[in-house]
Amino acid sequence: MQKIAILCSGGDVSGMNPALKHFVEYTLQKNLIPYFVYDGYEGLIDNKIEQASYCDVSGIINRGGTKIGSARSQRFMQKKYRDIAKQNLDTLGIEMLIVLGGDGSFRGLDIFYKETGIKFCGIPATIDNDINATDYSLGVDTALNIIKTSIDAIRDTASSFKRAFVIETMGRDCGYLALVSHLTSGSELCLIPEKEYDLKSFEDDFKKQIKNGRKYFIAIVSEGIKQDSLEIAEWFENKIGMESRVSILGHIQRGGNPTIYDRLMAYKFITHAIDGLLAGRDESVICYTKSGFEFNSIEEVTSKTKELDAELLSYLDKP
Repeated sequence: MQKIAILCSGGDVSGMNPALKHFVEYTLQKNLIPYFVYDGYEGLIDNKIEQASYCDVSGIINRGGTKIGSARSQRFMQKKYRDIAKQNLDTLGIEMLIVLGGDGSFRGLDIFYKETGIKFCGIPATIDNDINATDYSLGVDTALNIIKTSIDAIRDTASSFKRAFVIETMGRDCGYLALVSHLTSGSELCLIPEKEYDLKSFEDDFKKQIKNGRKYFIAIVSEGIKQDSLEIAEWFENKIGMESRVSILGHIQRGGNPTIYDRLMAYKFITHAIDGLLAGRDESVICYTKSGFEFNSIEEVTSKTKELDAELLSYLDKP
């Protein structure tokens, strides 16, 4: 029987545990022997590799994070440690590897394959949704729902105290979370790295809104914009004339009970990844686009920066 392992690399996301559960169930259905690699590439080096069974995934589908842990490994960037990882896999007879992670994780996986021949399939898993060639990454829907709940709760306080709230989402280089949250929450201002802005251009409009009865503002900003969120709050107070507060959502966006959509996508990503490996796709990333699921090379996924949907971006333009 062939042996296959799975690991999580980089930031954790809600949806990883449902993926692990289906990984075990589907591999056994396909007469494969499943293994868990604990703590990402670090675990691959330290030989934290254990055979998995149904009892290992019982009751985890509703839990955020990842039962097998994750890590960002500096050691895996060095060939001597990748050689150790290969020896560990060879000792157990593992020939296939599935990695839940981002483009940095996939680059490491590509080098590993070229050196060792270990077959792999990458599954996009990052709440930033910043991986090129895929419209969706595992964990994004849960993160958006957590942001939605947070914004709705903050709006209650904003309206009660007649304040402006600056809500900062994750997204160091990609404003996807902030943009979608803005469009689906009815906020008055959205600032993201992909869109140049000048706060002065909003001043007359916002003052006019206050004159016409607006009692509060909600501004959603991505952590990757050129200004600190506190500076945006100071702008509201000094230029717009409204008391303001900052709420940095931070790592709360990564956790939480996985949504139905993320559970379903975990199921589908894992199914396609395993089927692809068994069909002879030895080095690929399974991506999801408007055309459905498709396999892409590491080069296609990592060669360029992810661009936000032009239609969504256009909604930020003033009429």
